Amino acid sequence: MESPTTSRRGDGGDDEKPLPVDLSHLFSVITKGRQASKMKEAYRLFQIPGIMNIAGGLPNVQFFPFDTLEAQTAKPERWTPSPNYPGESGAVPASACAASTAAPTTTPVAAAHIVVPKAGSHDKDVVKRIDLETALQYGQAEGYPPLVSWVRQFTREQVHPDVPYRGGPEVAMTCGSTDGFAKTLQVFADPWRAGVDDPRDRPGLLCEKFAYMGALGQAANLGWQLVPVDTDAKGMRVAGPGGLDDVLSSWDPARGRRPHLMYTVTLGHNPTGIVIPLDRKREIYAACSKYDVIIGEDEPYWYLQFPAAAVEEAASRGGSSSNQTSADAPPQQQPPTTTGPSSGYPFLDSLAPSFLRIDTDGRVVRLDTFSKTVAPGCRLGWVTAQPAVIEKIIRVSEATTQQPSGFVQSLVAELVMGPQTEAANAAFRALGRGEQARFAGWHMDGWVRWLEGLRGSYERRMVRMCRLLDAGADLVDVSESPLQSSEWGVVTKTRLFDYQWPRGGMFIWLRVHLERHPLWQAPVIVSSSSGDDDGGHHHVMDGPTLSLALMLFLTAKKYRVLCASGSMFGATAAVPAAWAYYRLCFAAETEANIDLSAQRFTAGVQDFFRLADVADIEKILEGIPHGASSSAASLSALDVDVDDLTREMGKLAMLGGC
Repeated sequence: MESPTTSRRGDGGDDEKPLPVDLSHLFSVITKGRQASKMKEAYRLFQIPGIMNIAGGLPNVQFFPFDTLEAQTAKPERWTPSPNYPGESGAVPASACAASTAAPTTTPVAAAHIVVPKAGSHDKDVVKRIDLETALQYGQAEGYPPLVSWVRQFTREQVHPDVPYRGGPEVAMTCGSTDGFAKTLQVFADPWRAGVDDPRDRPGLLCEKFAYMGALGQAANLGWQLVPVDTDAKGMRVAGPGGLDDVLSSWDPARGRRPHLMYTVTLGHNPTGIVIPLDRKREIYAACSKYDVIIGEDEPYWYLQFPAAAVEEAASRGGSSSNQTSADAPPQQQPPTTTGPSSGYPFLDSLAPSFLRIDTDGRVVRLDTFSKTVAPGCRLGWVTAQPAVIEKIIRVSEATTQQPSGFVQSLVAELVMGPQTEAANAAFRALGRGEQARFAGWHMDGWVRWLEGLRGSYERRMVRMCRLLDAGADLVDVSESPLQSSEWGVVTKTRLFDYQWPRGGMFIWLRVHLERHPLWQAPVIVSSSSGDDDGGHHHVMDGPTLSLALMLFLTAKKYRVLCASGSMFGATAAVPAAWAYYRLCFAAETEANIDLSAQRFTAGVQDFFRLADVADIEKILEGIPHGASSSAASLSALDVDVDDLTREMGKLAMLGGC
């Protein structure tokens, strides 16, 4: 007798089974509107042997605080910090080319391994008890009590001391910033359906003209319109045409509801690397208060602010910085950027503050994550906002995710808090700085020291990559002079790309001058299959065409480097010349490949600008052989092989970002 779990297989095997019923007519409007993530599709290309990934915004695995699969913990002082201010004495310069391995002056106590006991102490205070019996059971939507309490202390006393509204903010744990923003959207607006709902009721989301599309896509899926605001070197502009005040004051109600929610990354902006200073934050906040706009502040890179960027940029470029008013005056040491009481840590006090520091109205919803500090795969973060907003976010969690993984929360809690001995419990209750040394885990001193060291490591990577990009930004060609003897030549120097050294984050945002390419606007004739007398269809090598060709060209065997196209970060199709930009990430690659990836990128861009035959561009884009090129600077002359990887990239068309 055949087992009930065994399928009867005829000659056709599985093909004899009926196909599942097509249920697409029952899909929701939101489901039908969802598009596949180009970012996730591109992840499989990151694994190709030999490819250098400067496209995706992935933190480097060497910066995770676990040394083995047995969860042996790293010491908080593993990485050498960089100065909090340019010229600061007694600190390792940001221009150092590698992470220091020098012994620290002090050695904080840290657990050798993370061990979460099955059962905790008999103390009924769940805030100070880390154990599997609690962590693996159904729990509260706001998160695992010990970790929530620690995050609340860190948020209220170290990151945002003295938030200027009564009682201060509250926190709730999330499954990362993406989850936190999705819940924020649910709290502040309803979905909108084209052709069903009144166009005047359509919600809008304010954002920078270049922004992280992973977040903006959530709003678009709900039917919201994206409303980009112009930016400059200090971030989102408020005054002038296209600025925040102009967008809101001139809003046409026929377009929909005037936007009442903003999405922004202010500290190490993705993709531009801008750090919005406090004076600009005050201007933005005043406009949001005037027009009753909620500020959704996503800050995964807040600790990655680079005080050395302006000075190093000036040194690399012969004394001039893109932020200077005079090329003869080097950038000066900047004063602390925070206001109000100290956090107790010079590193945190030196960072540009969050909108929460000036949030008198309680209109800021800040998103934080452990993705860049512990590991992206832990899917753990938190939301900080006024208590009434946090209460609504918790209600959303109760009906959706319930709570983040208990496994992960207990692991992170044990990492930052340590075993809950009686001495540790006393210190935890008191929250006193002097008692924190008794903890056996990292605790606040160790956690801040870890963040400070991570900033130093990423800052040194940024400096190295930017120096090499500066060195390769010009194409220099020498040709014989027709007016002189053969010993003389004409030197032509063409600037290929420009960028500002990032003031924070993980990304370098370049504008490639494709309009200077020798094939810019070159005519192209595509053979006609209709038998027309003109013999074919005419078009030209425009910006989007050359932009895609360059991105694919860089993946060829000679270079093997992935970068992200700026087209993926334009908030709307109306953002001008998004195709001219590329985002490079200095975080994901190994330490050994930082220099090599920058060198390959600049070599690839220079060789691309030497191509002078339309057939070579067509071959890159289509993978169709067009015969030998007549140009001396052809693909074959440059020893560039357009292979299967390039064709695969062509199918994906554009890389996403994360």
